Amino acid sequence: MHPSSAKILDILASHGLHSQVRSLADSTRTAAEAAAALGCEVGAIASSLVFLADGSPILVLTSGSHRVDTDLLARQVGVAAITRADAARVRTATGQPIGGVAPVGHPAPLPTYIDVELKKHGELWAAAGTPHSVFEIAYNDLRAITDATEVTVDEHA
Repeated sequence: MHPSSAKILDILASHGLHSQVRSLADSTRTAAEAAAALGCEVGAIASSLVFLADGSPILVLTSGSHRVDTDLLARQVGVAAITRADAARVRTATGQPIGGVAPVGHPAPLPTYIDVELKKHGELWAAAGTPHSVFEIAYNDLRAITDATEVTVDEHA
């Protein structure tokens, strides 16, 4: 198992969660790829996306079926502007590559926001620190371990 994935499992276990990391032969870089590999709905993929809120990194856990409306999110978070972080900023903020960013296991805590639409799925899948690994988690557990604030990321979903 990749060290990043092992770290994620340790974090989950420290919160009393007993998930397994699944290593997939196919890429999970996109929500559609992950859903196809897992045989689940795209909406059940909890994508971990890094944005810059007035220049500071934040983590947004969103349903794989949604696009983040940065203006809508900025209003909810109370900042002037939200922009997508580039690969270098993502790696610095999370210690993980784009396409493999887990919701936990970062060098320092990030303000985290969670798409309320994820509640519609009983079983969620999130990246486990690499573009080829995922783990299963329930919405309430994901929200709790990330201390995420609920937001709406897509008004037109």
